[in-house]
Amino acid sequence: MRSRKIRHATIAAIATGIVLAGCASDPASNEVQTAEGTSPGEGVEGCEDLTQFGDLTGTEVSVYTSIIAPEDAAHKASYEKFTECTGAEVAYEGSNQFETQLIVRVRGGNAPDIAYVPQPGLLGTLVDTGSVVPAPEPTADNVDEWWGEDWKGYGTVDDTFYAAPLGANVKSFVWYSPKMFQENGWEVPETWDDMVALSEDIAASGTKPWCVGIESGEGTGWVLTDWLEDALLRDAGPDVYDQWVEHEIPFDDPQVVESLDRVGDIVKNPDFVNGGHGDVNSIATTTFQDGGLPILKGDCAMHRQASFYAAQWPEGTDISEDGKIFAFYLPTTNEDNGRPVLGGGEFTVAFDDRPEVQAFQTYLSSDVWANEKAEATPDGGWVSANTGLDVELLNNPIDRLSAETFQDPEAVFRFDGSDQMPSAVGAGSFWKEMTSWVTGDDSEAVLANIEDSWPN
Repeated sequence: MRSRKIRHATIAAIATGIVLAGCASDPASNEVQTAEGTSPGEGVEGCEDLTQFGDLTGTEVSVYTSIIAPEDAAHKASYEKFTECTGAEVAYEGSNQFETQLIVRVRGGNAPDIAYVPQPGLLGTLVDTGSVVPAPEPTADNVDEWWGEDWKGYGTVDDTFYAAPLGANVKSFVWYSPKMFQENGWEVPETWDDMVALSEDIAASGTKPWCVGIESGEGTGWVLTDWLEDALLRDAGPDVYDQWVEHEIPFDDPQVVESLDRVGDIVKNPDFVNGGHGDVNSIATTTFQDGGLPILKGDCAMHRQASFYAAQWPEGTDISEDGKIFAFYLPTTNEDNGRPVLGGGEFTVAFDDRPEVQAFQTYLSSDVWANEKAEATPDGGWVSANTGLDVELLNNPIDRLSAETFQDPEAVFRFDGSDQMPSAVGAGSFWKEMTSWVTGDDSEAVLANIEDSWPN
């Protein structure tokens, strides 16, 4: 049964009609800003979170994000409720140059109102510019209610809460074709060794077992950082993974070298890659969006990518356990570290505290938006760790599996490591060096280069 529990915030300013719009708040506070008048959503079901901000008709909120077509359409559709409730419009801008251009824009005085930042490490860099506004109290209240403490921690810098979590994804998936596997007598592997043995069998049949693409504009290389993080989490366990992310052990620790070599045994093996695209070098020039598509033509059999990749399959593709496309859990390498799950997500960062901006940030942090977004994504490819999300609204088995994984209190979850590192590494040298690695450099050399780039 769909449930929409609404948080009611009490703001004295609303009752008294005091106009606070345009009054800049203390950068270290989360004082709530409101406009004059009665909200268009007053008395409308689902608008209860937003009427506190007053009548925002005629205003606009700019949003800047790395989420581009085809995933952007569902985001835009999910804002209709916000406009209905507040009167404010949303101007959406997606870019595959987001990570680098956001910093340029912020430092140049041209920041958007809201940015969807996928890296907690980048959030710290943005906060250091002095341009980020703390999240208002209604947003923080929503996060306290709908997310775990770890997710709130990723949006907090120096004990100040800035950024509410938005979407989330499970990265520990391998996409494949159940029909293709069935026709060839292949079975979903239970262990990493099984997966390598399966790869050898597929290669012997004349089909390249893997297809990989890492091109992503200025973000080229991030796909391989996920490969390494998943392998390290399995090989060395979550405690070592945390030490590596926090730089309590060197980036080029021997355990990391071993895990990267494990990844290399697959993605740098000319017998295993790059089905449907070319040789090993084609990995660097193949977009991550196109990376797994050769599965549909039988040119490759497996593609490691996150749950959000569901949105890349052509419209109408049967994504199901017995269908054209599905995914399996990336197998473990040993039994000592359980079944770890690597994941990621975005966080809403505000650069202004106008009433419409605070209203939009609060809307995005609510269970109402999470369910609106689920309904606006009929083809799947989106989930959230928001516990108010009704799993029944998700439209494909992958999304439901991902949501259930996030909401399982027993899950051994770790956030994407590169996204937590200082942006000079996590959104810089790590991506660059992984690209150099796949085109020829060895593991020890590239990891040493990244270690040298870590900010003092």
